[in-house]
Amino acid sequence: MSLRSGDMLIVLLVCLCLFSPLDAQLQVGFYKKSCPNAELIVRDEVRKAIIKNGGLAAGLVRLHFHDAFVRGADGSVLIDSTANNSAEKSAPPNNPSLRGFEVIDSAKKRLESVCKGTVSCADILAFAARDSVRFSMGLPYSVPSGRRDGRVSLASEALSNLPPPTLNLNQLTQNFASKGLTQDEMITLSGAHSIGRSHCNAFTNRLYNFNSTGRQDPGLDPTYAAQLKRSCPNNSSSANLVVPLDPISPTTLDTNFYNLILAKRGLFTSDQSLISTPATAAKVKANANNANVFKQKFSAAMVKMGKIGVLTGKQGEIRSVCNKIN
Repeated sequence: MSLRSGDMLIVLLVCLCLFSPLDAQLQVGFYKKSCPNAELIVRDEVRKAIIKNGGLAAGLVRLHFHDAFVRGADGSVLIDSTANNSAEKSAPPNNPSLRGFEVIDSAKKRLESVCKGTVSCADILAFAARDSVRFSMGLPYSVPSGRRDGRVSLASEALSNLPPPTLNLNQLTQNFASKGLTQDEMITLSGAHSIGRSHCNAFTNRLYNFNSTGRQDPGLDPTYAAQLKRSCPNNSSSANLVVPLDPISPTTLDTNFYNLILAKRGLFTSDQSLISTPATAAKVKANANNANVFKQKFSAAMVKMGKIGVLTGKQGEIRSVCNKIN
């Protein structure tokens, strides 16, 4: 059966409506009409949380990163495990180190009371990360929204997608490239390690058994290594031992992270690897020497990261609570 030209036009228009590019695009001010105070409510919850605990700024930025790198920025990292499923937040890269879940839950509860079933958990997380950067760096920027929440969260996918702190430069570059991020954006986003803390077991191999040699990493500044050993004794069984990623300005997102790397004081192997080549070392130096340029690059990279694999339009759902699917 053939279609007349008029019928074909109708079919084409229907297809365009069903698959409009606008459905796949995020928009700044997405909730302007449906929930006008959405971003202000999230910002208020983040502000209150950071006043009580400045370290939560780093926690919320990291939470957004760990969400975006597994299934995209769909809020899947917020879902609790069940008897039948081990979710992302239970995977070793996330448990027990991820924090800030309660801030997202508080914002969601307030939003549900004023705009029921409207604002996604994925968007709340993106807003919270943006606001954390604002409070710790003094850098406001706009975040496009309109994300929908995912219905799947698997611990196995967190293990296979999140870059461990032991990666070298090539491995790290490939990991970020698989998410559509350039090497320069990888180096820029690594600057988030200017705030926050790390559990000792994420880097003690560099102190006591680098590359299975039973020795200290020769690329680590000896004075810094001695300081770390005092905080992280060998063979300690405590999972609660932590150190700041940046001991000089642990709650201020600044360019000191890059100065530490240049001084061989990067905490992780992956951080120190950023100066493995002349080209990447030059990028590290550029970020260290120009805070204003770094800030602009960082905000742009955060926005781009927040667009990885998003669900929009009719995809996914809007969860009623962030820790479980509807």
